Amino acid sequence: MKKSKNIKSITEKFDKSIEYAITDAVKMVKEFKFTKFDESVDLAINLGVDPRHADQNIRVTTSLPHGTGKKVKVLVLTRGPQEKAALDAGADHVGNTEYIEKIKNGWVDMDKVIATPDMMSELGRLGKILGPKGLMPNPKSGTVTNDVASAVKEVKSGKIELRVDKTGIIHCVCGKISFEAEALVENSKMIFNTIVKARPSAVKGTYIKRLTISSTMGPGIRIDQATMR
Repeated sequence: MKKSKNIKSITEKFDKSIEYAITDAVKMVKEFKFTKFDESVDLAINLGVDPRHADQNIRVTTSLPHGTGKKVKVLVLTRGPQEKAALDAGADHVGNTEYIEKIKNGWVDMDKVIATPDMMSELGRLGKILGPKGLMPNPKSGTVTNDVASAVKEVKSGKIELRVDKTGIIHCVCGKISFEAEALVENSKMIFNTIVKARPSAVKGTYIKRLTISSTMGPGIRIDQATMR
């Protein structure tokens, strides 16, 4: 694939084989911006795990100290008094069977789905729709709960899910390129240390193999893990 002039000029400014201190890596990500929109900044964490084994299939959550910079659309599936609680907490969509029907018909205009336990028997039938999109509520991620107000507030304020994919990599957002460098560093460290603490006992050898940061349109810059503590 032919590189654009912008990408070519950027890749000449750093060495792909070098692991940079997180502060330097973030500085480069911000420096290499050439688009007009506010790009997301992402971390890619290559792990020495085998996700095919349940005891190595990592799925945890963490709250970023400076949020993600993204407006998160939240759907809450519940009944009764919990509906008002969810709306008061800032949920974008709240309801029950009417939204389940909308999802069945292809509607997925949300970034996160939160549900009370009593809704799960009906929601389970939507697994083939919500599962592949990472939208299926799960108790481990705090999205199946009777305290929907707290769950909505956490998601809106920057709580993210860290989930390893089938290739053993965790991809996650750590902010926007418009963030102050220090905020991106602190968010990145929170993510990294959450993953360190989640190390499965079944994993032998090197746990975190590679750590890379990049903007939406920019190149991946490798990070020295020693600078993330």
